[in-house]
Amino acid sequence: MADQGAENVVYTAEFIDGPLAGQVDTRVLIQGKHDARVSMMAAVEGVETLFWYDEEDVRDVQGRVHVRYRFDAGESDPFLPTGERE
Repeated sequence: MADQGAENVVYTAEFIDGPLAGQVDTRVLIQGKHDARVSMMAAVEGVETLFWYDEEDVRDVQGRVHVRYRFDAGESDPFLPTGERE
């Protein structure tokens, strides 16, 4: 049987722009709080690339914390969006 309190220890992270635009993840709350800044690794043309995202806003969606994150291009590894590749 699933733990009924499990919803109280996770939150939804939505990446609203940048290379991970549209991706939604479930992340763990640390001491009841979400991360204001997150790093994500992704392979871009076979190379591991680090992307940084900052909290844009927080809201409650059906009793669960939902955080939207905005891409921080200045702190992230460089990459070329799909439309700009030759």
